[in-house]
Order: sequence, then C-alpha cells, then structure tokens
Amino acid sequence: MIEIVVDDELEASFTPPDMISEAVMMSCQVAGYSDRQPELCVRFATDAAVHELNAKWRDRDQVTDVLSFPMQEGPDFDFQESLGDIALALPFVLSEASRLNLAERDHMLHLIIHATLHLLGYDHIEDDDAEKMQQLEREAMQRLHLHDPYPLIAKESPEIL
Repeated sequence: MIEIVVDDELEASFTPPDMISEAVMMSCQVAGYSDRQPELCVRFATDAAVHELNAKWRDRDQVTDVLSFPMQEGPDFDFQESLGDIALALPFVLSEASRLNLAERDHMLHLIIHATLHLLGYDHIEDDDAEKMQQLEREAMQRLHLHDPYPLIAKESPEIL
C-alpha cells in the first residue's frame, strides 16, 4: 500500500497527482523487483519541513526537491514491509517545474520514481551508478508515457561552429 500524506498547511490548496501508484510500481519493475505494490509513504511537505529533514538527516541546511528514507537494505526486499518514506518539498518542486518548463504532475512523478529507486538501493554518487539510475528513471518515465527527465544536450560539433 502506498500511503499519501499532505501537510496540513498544503491540504486546502493541493491535490496529489494521479499515477503515484503507477510511478512507484514502474520504478520497482524497471529495477527488476516484484509486480506487487510495495509499502511506502509519499509525503507532500512544506519547504520548511523538508529543509528541517535535510538539515537533521543529511546535515544540509537547505531545502531540496525530494528526500528518501529507506527502511530496508536490499537486494532482498520484503515487499510486505515498508520500503521507506519519500518527502517532496511541494512549493520548491512546483517552482522547479515552472523553471524547467515541465508539467507539475510529470515532474512530481519523476521525483517519486527517482526517490523510489533510492529506496531500492540505487544512488548517483559515482558516475557509473548515476548513469544506471538515470537509465532506469528514463525507462520508467518512457513506459508511463512521460518526458525524458535527462534529455541529452547536443555536443558541439566542428561542423556547426
């Protein structure tokens, strides 16, 4: 079961996007895990709440778009138990979507896919790991008929210069 929580301060003006369950399940599928829906919580939080979480758990005194808090270590995940929690800084994410010229819903779904992969043990600290994680994110987004979250930037070519 996927629990969806919206902070009280945001509840009156925000409705969580559709396809959250599909995004989580697709993340699990592209990572090679069960077709069963995992247990996890997706929280749509205020910027201040995510800033506080980021400072407390990551020692980073700033807001960020999404945080993930794994509750299991893989690769043998128990899908009957919670994989962990995801927290999105909603105002920050909406502003980021606008700045990147992305649909708000699609950007939120990408961040949920990204965070779910973190819960499944993926990270992007090393270049090889980042490449693998981005490949999985692209695949999940493509299967959900969403944008490429990492569009390739055309390399400069001598012919063009």
